Amino acid sequence: MKLAEALALRADLNKRMQQLRMRLQRNARAQEGDQPAEDPKALIAELEGVARDLESMIQRINRTNCATELEAGVSIADAIATRDLLASKNEIYRNLADAAAFTQDYRTKSEVRFYSTVSVSETQARVDELARQHRELDTRIQELNWKTDLL
Repeated sequence: MKLAEALALRADLNKRMQQLRMRLQRNARAQEGDQPAEDPKALIAELEGVARDLESMIQRINRTNCATELEAGVSIADAIATRDLLASKNEIYRNLADAAAFTQDYRTKSEVRFYSTVSVSETQARVDELARQHRELDTRIQELNWKTDLL
């Protein structure tokens, strides 16, 4: 199995866990004299099995990510950390650019006036650069995921 396939399976298992959580909540109580739509004990047993499968899949993915190099000295795990940080920084800079790029209508001379404390164009250029770096790194990671066998 390729790493990319394992990642898709992990996403499916996560979704299944959430579905089971909701089904358990819906069947946690029943009116006296009625039966729940589904047997909570069977749902719990299914949940435990899915949780075991998910734990195993996560462990295998993590081992593979740590053991596989994207480039010399940089594991997939390292690249994922860098990619996630790029995404976080991009969001912060994007929000900063949005906050700084405001317009204000003045009705009287006595109104409080606001000004941007940062250069919107420089901040937007940083957003664009971070987005490019994120996109390029993510593409390299995805490509390697389809070439790498799961440990």
